[in-house]
Formats: sequence, structure tokens, C-alpha cells
Amino acid sequence: MSRGALGTRRRMMKRALWQGLLAGTTGVLAMTLGEKAEQRLTGRPDSHVPARTLERLTGMREHSGRQPVPVNLAMHVGQGALLGILRSVMAQAGLRGPWSSGKFAVVRVTSDQILENATGVGAPPQTWPRRELAVDLLHKTVYAFVTGAVADALAARSGPGPGQRHAAMRPGRRSDVGPPPRGR
Repeated sequence: MSRGALGTRRRMMKRALWQGLLAGTTGVLAMTLGEKAEQRLTGRPDSHVPARTLERLTGMREHSGRQPVPVNLAMHVGQGALLGILRSVMAQAGLRGPWSSGKFAVVRVTSDQILENATGVGAPPQTWPRRELAVDLLHKTVYAFVTGAVADALAARSGPGPGQRHAAMRPGRRSDVGPPPRGR
């Protein structure tokens, strides 16, 4: 790989890092506001799963009953901000728009499920009451689409991503079309 290409990739990843943290944090804020509005309407109590998961992941002292708000927020915001980096990498590569945000929603739910199930804090979603599952999927989808909108807007300031440049040559996955020339 040439020095120029390596420098371009480094700049792209540096942008993806700060833009992803911003996008993910914005997505968490939107998700949390939506959750609080939904909880007021439905009477659903706060979830303490984020705090319990973080306690298990880090070996912190576990609390019974209501969990410490700072621990709950640390997991809730931290996980969303960090996952925002992945969505930003997608946007930098040219994977933008609602289709990409939909794919990212699956990643968001999967991340939760891996951490919650691996620590024994949660159970597989197929065992949840349908209403609880629908509410969780709705909130994670809000997160994914808001995070995606912010990541896409920030990435667009740098122009089209490599995948978009390839598609501009000839749309679709075609064996007779190679990648755009380096340095473009």
C-alpha cells in the first residue's frame, strides 16, 4: 500500500472515530428521550439491565434492586457512543442512507444481546413477552436511524465514500468493473 493510500485511510479512520462518537451519542440521546416519553405513556419502569451488564462485565460490586443511575448511564451512553464509531465507518466507506441504518439496527440489538446473554443478565429475545420485544426494537431502531443520519451527514462533508465512487462507475456488483483508481 502506498504512503498516500495509507494516509488517506488513517484520515478516514480518524474522522470515523470522532464523528462516530458524536453520532452515537446523539443517537443515544434521541433513544433515551423516546424511552422516557414512552415510559410516561405506558407506565413501564426504568430498565436496570445496562447497569447489571456493566457490573458483570467489569467485575464491579453488584447491587440488588434499583441500580445506580451513573452505572446505568455509563453503559447506556458508552455502548451507544462506541457503536456509533462502527456506523461512522460504514458511512465513511459509502454505506449511507436508510438501508445502511436498517442494517445497523440489527448490529445494535445484537450487541446488546451478546453482552446481556454472555453475562447472564438477559435472556434471548425470542423468550421475551412480545410487547417488551417490540418496545426494545423500536427504541434501538430510533437509535440506529438517528445515529445513521448524523454519521451520514458528517461523512458526506468529505465527499462520496469508496463504495459510492465504485457505484458511480457502474451500479451494482459486477465482475467486469474493478475498483476506482487509487487516489480518487
